[in-house]
Amino acid sequence: MIDARTATIRIKDLRLRTYVGIKEDEINNRQDVVINIRLLYDADQAIRNNDIEAALNYRTITKNIIAHVEGNRFSLLERMTREVLDLAMAPEAVLEAEVEIDKPHALRFSDSVSVTLGASRQRS
Repeated sequence: MIDARTATIRIKDLRLRTYVGIKEDEINNRQDVVINIRLLYDADQAIRNNDIEAALNYRTITKNIIAHVEGNRFSLLERMTREVLDLAMAPEAVLEAEVEIDKPHALRFSDSVSVTLGASRQRS
């Protein structure tokens, strides 16, 4: 639930290259993927104290996602999306996350195909 304490961080259009797919040329050649992530966390302490240590470190989350996506191979876009979601939810401070990954030009006559997954945890 979004309230005055809950901050939403959006990581928009993170463009990476990785191996994704089951066709021979997808297995042998990196392809572009575009990742969008929405993170919700309780920012009350960060806001009240103007304290960077109390804020969610989205830079670290993003670096972990980049290393994972670019360093692995995925048969399914769904699997990649789930693994990125798990990395987004790794910090205990994250209350909710949603990840959408686009695979541009996956279908003829379409800009992209995407998969979206989300997760949440109870506020303590």
